[in-house]
Amino acid sequence: MERPKWRGRRKAGPKNNGLRRAIQYLGRYKREAALPYLFLIVATLAQLAVPRMVRSIIDAVTEGVIAKQVLAGLEQIPAAFLGQALPQVLEALSLPADWTAEQLTNEMAARQDGALPALLTAILAIVVFAAVRGVFAFLQVFWAERNSQSVAFDLRNDLFAKIQRLSFSYHDRNQTGQLMIRATDDVDKVRLFIGQGLVQLVGAIVLLGGTLAIIFSTNARLALAALPILPVAFVLFMAFGAISAPLFVKVQVKLSTLNTILQENLAGIRVIKAFTREREEEAKFQQANDAVMRQQITVARLFTVLFPLVFLVANLGQASVLYFGGRQIVAGTLSLGEWQEFSLYLVYLFLPVAQFGFIITQLGQAAVSAGRIFEILDAKSDVTDMPGAQPLPPVTGHVRFENVTFRYFSSGTPVLNNVSFEALPGQTIALLGATGSGKTTIINLLPRFYDPSEGRILIDGHDLRDVTLDSLRSQIGIVLQETTLFSGTIRDNIAFGRPEATRAEVVAAATAANAHDFIMSFPEGYGTPVGERGTTLSGGQKQRLAIARALLLDPRLLVLDDSTSSVDLTTEAHIQHALDRLMKGRTSFVIAQRITTVMNADQILVLDKGAIVARGTHAELLEDSPIYAEIYRSQLVGDAAEEIPEAAAVAA
Repeated sequence: MERPKWRGRRKAGPKNNGLRRAIQYLGRYKREAALPYLFLIVATLAQLAVPRMVRSIIDAVTEGVIAKQVLAGLEQIPAAFLGQALPQVLEALSLPADWTAEQLTNEMAARQDGALPALLTAILAIVVFAAVRGVFAFLQVFWAERNSQSVAFDLRNDLFAKIQRLSFSYHDRNQTGQLMIRATDDVDKVRLFIGQGLVQLVGAIVLLGGTLAIIFSTNARLALAALPILPVAFVLFMAFGAISAPLFVKVQVKLSTLNTILQENLAGIRVIKAFTREREEEAKFQQANDAVMRQQITVARLFTVLFPLVFLVANLGQASVLYFGGRQIVAGTLSLGEWQEFSLYLVYLFLPVAQFGFIITQLGQAAVSAGRIFEILDAKSDVTDMPGAQPLPPVTGHVRFENVTFRYFSSGTPVLNNVSFEALPGQTIALLGATGSGKTTIINLLPRFYDPSEGRILIDGHDLRDVTLDSLRSQIGIVLQETTLFSGTIRDNIAFGRPEATRAEVVAAATAANAHDFIMSFPEGYGTPVGERGTTLSGGQKQRLAIARALLLDPRLLVLDDSTSSVDLTTEAHIQHALDRLMKGRTSFVIAQRITTVMNADQILVLDKGAIVARGTHAELLEDSPIYAEIYRSQLVGDAAEEIPEAAAVAA
């Protein structure tokens, strides 16, 4: 490969407000995005009403029991002594001191008779509030999950579209596994927070605010006893959030490394087995897996410290409330019903505090993952449509390189150095040279996979940087050295650039590429499924399908990057004859390792170390170029050596 491997320094962590921007994706759904929070408020209000009903039940039962006991006591007090005992009884029951015995009896009888209806009413109200809470909690969870899945859907689509449009230089600098983990695991962590953590956060704030409002309105002194736990808990969460954020970054980085090893092993499983490297690759994977586990344990250790501290603070607050509440009960300023109500609201006060521990975990993971996602979405492509770029009109194929110099990543030694040449419409330009001489770079510059560092490239007088990428690439047929086929049928792969092509057009392209016969040898013909990356086909078969795919576009410019390297001599001859016919009338750029495939080219460019060291026709170069002549002679000797055993085998 001519592209150098390069890896930039890893940043400590993304700082692009990724989580805020991910949450803004909810704005695309407007009404649907607001539904879970409306349902959440209704469910929380129903939840907040329950302790008041419990207080009513306890007070009703308590008053009924006390009323019954008072009535029984009044019956046992002699009439002569009732007048003397009445003031003490009225004071104990907190009733008006001027009441008569008859008024007291009537009040106690009313309380005793009203206890059971009050009890039934309160129980019925609890059931109704529980049903309301259940229904609205279900609706809240359903819509929150639906919205989070919609956001994940949009993020994955945007990521895929962005990755598709990023230039080759970006992919040169980033591993495939790293990109895959961001489009899967990172998106899922963001989805989990939006669907659960964010709703829980809002719910905790609503529950906490509602509870504080109620307890301060009912018993401010007791509420003040519980209040000090809140700032202490929030300080803990802020501190642990700051500590955990970089740890979550390391988790995702190590997980990406693990995913990269897995992806590379699955893609190269044949090579691994051929070189019996299974144990070594297992050890490499185990080492990366161990790094992930150790980092996850580090995060877990941090939170095993956080949660006990939170519960300790909560228990201290509860102890404080028990003490001050007990004193009020003893003093008679707090009823049992009010105490039970306050105890339940106290649980509602501690519950959000405990929830913040889980929320901060999801928040930290989601913030890191969202930042990594938006690192890709914010990435700048080196090759884009310039402002005001115009569509390239149908071309005749006049190509000109003017003093083109190219460096990968705009630094280092030039891969191409001051290259200039011209290809007239319909000409075939052959590129010949050793590995690393710059052949592949030239054909990568033609469709603007990269842009020149210096100089310019013109097609029919149009600077490539002044036209749109789609209009340029749609007029260039390319067969790369590394043949890539996609899962699907043979027909789908041939028609990849023109899905609307008719069967006759597909068959014609396959026939021209000498692929029709082997395709029809399969039971399903053009409907034969192609395995992942074409693993069910031979190298020569894949190469011919790639040629057919390019020919179906009927391009004015044709690029063949060593397109016959994976076929035998007989197949190469058939393909070359087809290409000779098809290249007529088209400007063609051909890279080949064998001189026999480029001898009929209109112009042969011999490259060495990024520069054109010789140019001309086959006959001219044999006459004028010692380098070309040496390559020609060495390959003739090699071809002759290959033909001797073949001839002997035929004779035998």
